[in-house]
Amino acid sequence: MSNKVILVVLDGLAYETAQQCMGFIQGLVELSQTTGRKATLYKLQSELPSMSRPLYEAILTGVAPAESGIVHNHIVRNSDQQSVFSLARGAGLTTAAAAYHWFSELYNRCPYDAVRDRFTDDPELLIQHGIFYHQDQYPDSHLYLDAEWLRRQHDPDFLLVHPMNIDDAGHRAGLDSAHYRNTARHSDTYLSEHLVQWIDAGYQILITADHGMNIDKSHGGTLAEERDVPLYVIGDGFSHDADAAPRQLELCGTVCELLGIEGHQKPVAAALLNKELNQELNQELNQGLNQGLNR
Repeated sequence: MSNKVILVVLDGLAYETAQQCMGFIQGLVELSQTTGRKATLYKLQSELPSMSRPLYEAILTGVAPAESGIVHNHIVRNSDQQSVFSLARGAGLTTAAAAYHWFSELYNRCPYDAVRDRFTDDPELLIQHGIFYHQDQYPDSHLYLDAEWLRRQHDPDFLLVHPMNIDDAGHRAGLDSAHYRNTARHSDTYLSEHLVQWIDAGYQILITADHGMNIDKSHGGTLAEERDVPLYVIGDGFSHDADAAPRQLELCGTVCELLGIEGHQKPVAAALLNKELNQELNQELNQGLNQGLNR
C-alpha cells in the first residue's frame, strides 16, 4: 500500500470547463464503477480573492488569504504558515514540485532567482527537489515531463504538479473561447500520458484548480465561474462518497492525512477519506517508526 501523494493544480480551470473538456479524466470517473481505478469528481468553491498566489497558499496551508496575509499576487515573501511542505519535511518525508516560480518564493527562497532556483536539489529546503518556471506560456507538455522526471529521479512522498497554460489561455481569450477550452483539452491529453502510470504505481492523486476564469479574461471576484473549480480524487485512500462536499481549505489537511502526518492541526475533509484504509496505513507507519527506534 502506498502513502505517496500527487497534487495537481491546473491553474485557472473552471469547473464546467473541466467537466466539458478534460476528456480523459472524466473518462476515468465514468469508468470507475467498472474498473479498479477509483476516480470521483467534486465541485469546490475557491477562497477569496480568486487569485493565484493567495490560493496557492490557501491550498497548501489550509489558511484563508485574509488570515495568511497573502491577499494578492504582488505580495512576494515566504509563507509564514505551516504548509504541506513544512509538515511533510517535519515528518521526515521527501518533497518535490514541478511548478510556477511563485511556489518557490512561498516555500523555499524569495525572491526567485532563475539561475539559482529553477532547478532545485537541496535536502534542507521545504521543497527539496524542484523544477520551476517563470513564463506563463511554459508548455504544459514540458511541465508534466518535468514532474515525471522528478518522480522517477527522487521518488518523493509528496509531489506538486502545477501547469499554467489554461490560465494563460483564459487571460488571452476569456472563459467562453475556443482557445481556453482547447487548451484545457490539450492539458488533459498531456496529463493522461503520465496519469495512468501514477495510478498503476499506487499514488493517491488529487487534481484541482486554484480558481476559474470569467468572460472578461480575468478572475479575482465572486462570480461562480471564477470560484467554482474541480476536484478529482483518484485512489483507494479516498471514500469516493458522492456527498463528501470537501472545501478548498481542507485540501492541505486531507493531503497530510493521506501522507500519514500526525498532529498537523489542519482542517480535513474527513468524508473524503477512506478511513479504514488510512487507519491501516497509519498503523504500518507507526510500526515502521517503532522498529527503527528499537534498532
